[in-house]
Amino acid sequence: MNSGETRRCWPAAAVVSVLLLAGCASMPSGGSVQGVDSSQRAESESQVRVDGVSPAEDATPQEIVQGFLEATTSDDAEYETAREYLTPERRELWDPFDSTTVLTTAVDTGVPEVDVDEDSRGELRRIEISGTRLAEVDDGHVYRPREGEFRTLLTLRRDEGQWRIDTLPDGLVMGEPDFRRIYHAVNTYYYADLSSEPERAERGDGVLVPDPIYVRRRVEPVSESVRTLLAGPSDWLSPVVSSEFPPDVELTGSGVTIDGEGELGVRLAGVPEDWPRSRCQRMAAQLLHTAQDVASVEIKEARLRTSSGDELCERKAQEAPEAPRYEPGLLDGTMGQGYYVDGDERLVSLSEDYEEKPFPVDGPLGEQGVGLRSAAVSRDGEHAAGVSADGSTLLVGPLDDEETVATELVLSTAADGGLTAPSWDGLGDLWLADRDAAEPELLRLSDGEDAPRGVPVEGLREGERIEALRLAPDGVRIAMLVGDGERSSLQIGRVERTRTDEGVAVEVTELRPVAPQLADTVAVSWAGDSGLVVVGRPADGVEQISHVETDGSTGGGPSVPGLNDVRAVAATEEDALPMLAETGNRIARLSEDGQWKLVAEVGQGPFYPG
Repeated sequence: MNSGETRRCWPAAAVVSVLLLAGCASMPSGGSVQGVDSSQRAESESQVRVDGVSPAEDATPQEIVQGFLEATTSDDAEYETAREYLTPERRELWDPFDSTTVLTTAVDTGVPEVDVDEDSRGELRRIEISGTRLAEVDDGHVYRPREGEFRTLLTLRRDEGQWRIDTLPDGLVMGEPDFRRIYHAVNTYYYADLSSEPERAERGDGVLVPDPIYVRRRVEPVSESVRTLLAGPSDWLSPVVSSEFPPDVELTGSGVTIDGEGELGVRLAGVPEDWPRSRCQRMAAQLLHTAQDVASVEIKEARLRTSSGDELCERKAQEAPEAPRYEPGLLDGTMGQGYYVDGDERLVSLSEDYEEKPFPVDGPLGEQGVGLRSAAVSRDGEHAAGVSADGSTLLVGPLDDEETVATELVLSTAADGGLTAPSWDGLGDLWLADRDAAEPELLRLSDGEDAPRGVPVEGLREGERIEALRLAPDGVRIAMLVGDGERSSLQIGRVERTRTDEGVAVEVTELRPVAPQLADTVAVSWAGDSGLVVVGRPADGVEQISHVETDGSTGGGPSVPGLNDVRAVAATEEDALPMLAETGNRIARLSEDGQWKLVAEVGQGPFYPG
């Protein structure tokens, strides 16, 4: 088999032309049979199992390739029907689970050209297929945006008089509509690793961090999600999280079961006999949250057993209040209300029911004449930070009614942007960036009060600077808008902490693009455990508000109604709270009926704590 990146994909064009030329090559296991264009299948059809169709007698090389591509989009667990389109030798070697290449628009929707040739084994046909790649899902089920144009050659030869594919790359390829129909986004969960800061580890010890993956909807999705969880976190997330499962643990026996009472049963091999019950409880919490993200019923309890059936431990989804808490969102803090900077340049709060008028917060940042252009409130609701109107000074103060003054730190002398809006993580650290074009810098104030320290950002290129940032509550992920003077892109990085002789060194590593389909981005906010809301403009479109996952996929979030001239957006980890936006120097909220409603005639920079 030939290797190389260009051999790892086929185009959406081929998938489309398959059905236009040859009719449907796969069929539901029940109901009438009709020709269906695979790129046109609706999400509502996802509950109908799709089975592949075997090769027709005396099929042409084009029909064999077309039928194979369609068979790979069926719900066949081991792709046995797709293997029928391969030569006997290739059936044993082809690995469909190596990767899944996701394609978007086709370069050529015409009939593939056929190259006639022969070798010592007889007559050959080579069919070239090309297409536009959108993303790739690796063998660990991790989605990665990877745009580009691709071509590949499939070689066919006769086997007992019938054409079969003899050379092809490992993995699958399909258009985005088929990918959305077949695959389901799931979060696996691991513990935030804060061991380098023992004083922080106590607060964040039970925080679960989502690691998004994609599994097939109708081929044991719960079991496959659990297997992926046991295998450990993705390469990108692994430096900042840990798992409580032993290194060699694996599913055994019946694997994963869910009974009618919502009990998740998991049998495991590889757990030592002396494994502490406290660690088993933490394992159970990882399983509970991962399985609940994909199961079609509510999971009320997880029960872990050995391969022989002996009980290891159990954990309920709703434990007693005094029990240790292991869950995502443990450091989300108080999310009851939103804030913004009003026309008098002071920090004001929105009422929780939006019935009362916005009112200035207690403390120095709510006083008349404080002169703010942006602000942030800590996740415990006790402190606020703001940036002065000229962008040079950071102000930090308590949110109380005592007569206190804000601490002022002059951190930027730049005339071309100054300081970004600040952001608090769930550990109590305060973050912001200096947009000085000559010396851009990411800054962190430990506990929101220590001296600001520069944080290195791996992957930030010459001429780039951070235009905006938002820290995840878990303290190990950061979303940033990175600009080069002409456009800004949304990127996410890891926050790594390392114990040194001088203390704890913090750096942001391995930046990766999250919304490469946007030509420019304006604002970003965290929304849910692994989601972001971003304001941006596609290369061929107008500015819009959209949901995107931290892995760069875009299929999971609800659509957001359009709003003109959006300069800032705010969402939260709690679905019940409305989205906020700054539009034309006014503040609006997205109501339950899906309509934007004005909450302030003058204001800027709306946000929730964090």
